[in-house]
Amino acid sequence: MQRKRFNHEKHLTLLLLTVCITQQLYADTDKNIPSENMLPVLKYQATRTDTGFLDTSASVYRVDAPENTQSMGVNLSEVLKGIPGLQLNNRENYAQDLQISMRGFGARSTFGVRGIRLYVDGIPATMPDGQGQTSNIDLSSLSHLEVLGGPSSSLYGNSSGGTVLATTKQGQGKDSLELGYAAGSHHKNRTDLILQGGADRVGEPSYIISSSYFDTDGFRDHSEAEKVLSNAKLTWKTQNDSIINFIVNSVNIQANDPQGLTYEQWKENPKQAIADPKYNVRKEIDQTQLGIHLDKKLTDLQSLYAMAYYGQRHVTQYQSMPEAPQLDNRHAGGVIDFKRDFYGSDLRWTLKDALPGTQFIAGLAFDAMYEDRQGYNNFNSQHNFGVKGDLRRNETNTLWNLDPYLHASWQFLENLRVDGGLRYSNVHYESRDHYIKSDSNPEKNNNDDSGKTDYQKVLPSVAFNWSITQKLSSYISYAKGFETPTFTEMAYPTVGTSGINFALKPSVSDNFEFGVKSDTVYGDITAAVFSTETKDDIVSANANNGRNTFKNADKTKRQGFEFSWNKNLWHSLNASVSYSWLDAQFDAEIPGKTQDKTVKKGNKIPGVAENQAYFSLGWKPDTGLDAGFDLQYMDRIYVNDTNKESTPSFTVASVNAGYTWKEQDWKVRTFVRIDNLFDENYIGSVIVNDSNGRFYEPADGLNWSAGLRVTK
Repeated sequence: MQRKRFNHEKHLTLLLLTVCITQQLYADTDKNIPSENMLPVLKYQATRTDTGFLDTSASVYRVDAPENTQSMGVNLSEVLKGIPGLQLNNRENYAQDLQISMRGFGARSTFGVRGIRLYVDGIPATMPDGQGQTSNIDLSSLSHLEVLGGPSSSLYGNSSGGTVLATTKQGQGKDSLELGYAAGSHHKNRTDLILQGGADRVGEPSYIISSSYFDTDGFRDHSEAEKVLSNAKLTWKTQNDSIINFIVNSVNIQANDPQGLTYEQWKENPKQAIADPKYNVRKEIDQTQLGIHLDKKLTDLQSLYAMAYYGQRHVTQYQSMPEAPQLDNRHAGGVIDFKRDFYGSDLRWTLKDALPGTQFIAGLAFDAMYEDRQGYNNFNSQHNFGVKGDLRRNETNTLWNLDPYLHASWQFLENLRVDGGLRYSNVHYESRDHYIKSDSNPEKNNNDDSGKTDYQKVLPSVAFNWSITQKLSSYISYAKGFETPTFTEMAYPTVGTSGINFALKPSVSDNFEFGVKSDTVYGDITAAVFSTETKDDIVSANANNGRNTFKNADKTKRQGFEFSWNKNLWHSLNASVSYSWLDAQFDAEIPGKTQDKTVKKGNKIPGVAENQAYFSLGWKPDTGLDAGFDLQYMDRIYVNDTNKESTPSFTVASVNAGYTWKEQDWKVRTFVRIDNLFDENYIGSVIVNDSNGRFYEPADGLNWSAGLRVTK
């Protein structure tokens, strides 16, 4: 059968039209800009090519943290707005983190982040198996974020269907103390303290230390939460042309879990929590990590980068599980409790201009995780729920990867460059079951669920960049993607009640992209079309005995169009527009037990919005009055593979205003903000394929926040 072609010519036509129009309009722009007015070129680190915006052969976006306070600074969703292809859903549930997907990768996640690599100051916030979280990203001390759209496995290895890199500010200037307090709807309170200082000179260290406390009663019933976050970064420039960064990060979260609702329950009362209060569903997280990385210039042509990190994470989660299912001898209980040690390193050597216009990178990345995991009944002998009862699961899980990689770029003509990469990604899993009952009755015996498996793949990538003019460029790229199941996704089988699901396969994708970029007096413009075909995509299966399970889909495909425009209109007035179209669907049938449960070819992948749009307008001077307005549209989202239900589409608006006052060594900043200005009743995120039909996690209605920040 002939392969179905990319059948949305209108998006490709629009992209080509963008090229033609921008080339015609901007042909003479370069000679009209006085050199003294040109800003220094920002370098993008996400692709490791250390190139500017126009020379980066990928959809990469940089978001700088606002100089003046505009929000409470609790969730990453406050900063990452309007990035094309990025779907960021706030669950209003601090027990489950944000739901992030990039071009449909990661949409299956019922908690945490899957399919997208996260880094904080070069330290992975994603485990070797691809499971990550955003809770340790400190917005108080954030410098900027870079978002790399689309699979980049040759760069970052397993589960990099998109990459988000957060960078902490570097201390500078006089020692300063900053105090902030913000409050908002539902008794939200956040207090933070920042100490920073240091000179940008050899031998003199700089530092920034940030700590914050946040608590809330929550928008929904039983959604109270507390969060303590601390982050520190120390930087030294040494006599031998080296830069050393030392990073320490700690986060503690205690949060109740209101869980999902059915569609009828959401319409009746979006604030309700459906679980019986006796279960006291909640989650406790305690994580600390530290890292160090070294940038050293060896010669005029060579440099060395070395990074090492270590961390610990402890999670206890109480679920709303009745007693009856847990009486099965093979059941793992209604309380999840694990302690995890994670560590790793990355060593990278760079050689520039060995031949004119070339850059060569060779590296070796190592990551490992050791997990001590237990399961307990969520009731005791007196049948009281919401407590840790008898032990039902006891295992140690180990996984590690050792990935060698190569990258090269060559500016072989004045306006043409080729970038290539190759990585051997290999992930090794092993689980040892220590909970084996020697009961003489075989029906009550708990089997040995120990096992191990390995996943590996060679991952190439290649991209061509054409500088059409000094202000307009285009690129075309191909990359092989690779994503393994996480240990959490393997933790429960699709049938039976216990055992590791080692039958899950890794997914492999082929990704093609064509894009154009311009950077002129008319603004920054990016546009891209892409197509991805995936084999053995990891998708959500139905819950089994109260547990989320996962399976492989034979084939899926994603194709789409992305556009963004950013412009400084006048003085401190800035505007931003973005649009994303994504067609993510199953490309082969998945048979079900009944016809109603069969996933038909052409069904949409759940958890993915087909259309997204964003607009913002802001007046952002350094001092005085500032104000902003933003508008976000999101299309409906299917909640299950059969596409029987979906969320309604929605449009929400937000406004903010503030005032900044400076006087010698003092700086005072204030803000007030209203989100969901028109009190839209909408779904913030979904729980894909929930077996109880409780797919929906409601978003907050009209809500406010305000704050004051003083720096000396």
